[in-house]
Amino acid sequence: MGNAFQDQLLKAGLVTKQQVKKAQSATHKKKKQRSKKYKSVDENKLKAQQAIKTKADHDKELNKRKEEQAKQKAISAEIDQLITKNCIKRSDECEIVYNFEHRKKVNRIYVNDDLRKQIIDGKLGVARIEGRYELVPKIIAEKIQQRNEKRIILFEHEEQVIDENDPYAKFQVPDDLTW
Repeated sequence: MGNAFQDQLLKAGLVTKQQVKKAQSATHKKKKQRSKKYKSVDENKLKAQQAIKTKADHDKELNKRKEEQAKQKAISAEIDQLITKNCIKRSDECEIVYNFEHRKKVNRIYVNDDLRKQIIDGKLGVARIEGRYELVPKIIAEKIQQRNEKRIILFEHEEQVIDENDPYAKFQVPDDLTW
């Protein structure tokens, strides 16, 4: 099943069987080298395309992170502006220490009696700005809480339910007890 032209040359006696085999092996080797060459070129192209795709994905992820950071920075600046414009000024007469919990730490803020009552009633919230705490009205505190709930502490006024079977119902602990 060889080449028809080679068979004719062989029958005519112009070439020998060895020459035909040698020519066949040479053509076979050339075909193999060509296929290897194409495979290596294809592999290199695939590797280059994969590297480009990986870099594009990495760049997209970095851009997404930068956009998120810029968004968080803008929200933080907006919260800072809300706090600075709407904070309740406290005078030097604020000598009562009001303790509260924020981020699993007990913090304190100095208030007067009127401010303390407003905090307990839920009319004021405590907002954190640049490492310190300021008092803001409840409306502003709710706006801040919508943007970043870690920056605000709201105190809900809870009505105390008295249990009829409680033997200590007559002895209520005052909510202004300081330790």
